[in-house]
Amino acid sequence: MSKNKNSNQPEFLFGKRNYMLMLIGLAVIALGFILMAGGGSKDPNVFNPEIYSWRRIRLAPTLVIIGLGIEIYAILANPKK
Repeated sequence: MSKNKNSNQPEFLFGKRNYMLMLIGLAVIALGFILMAGGGSKDPNVFNPEIYSWRRIRLAPTLVIIGLGIEIYAILANPKK
């Protein structure tokens, strides 16, 4: 009876490339949420137009959507390549 020397190692569902892409996607999503944060006013009766800045309205949501796309690609990418 011959034993395979790799039989004790767990077999992961994804490859190293997939996990790296997932980490990159999570970092892009986190950056998008960080860019969305802030812009509030200390006094609720004072309007702060900073909440409608280009960074919060266009850039941050775009980064979140790109990060989700990277996550989907990382899940669907073939780990054997």
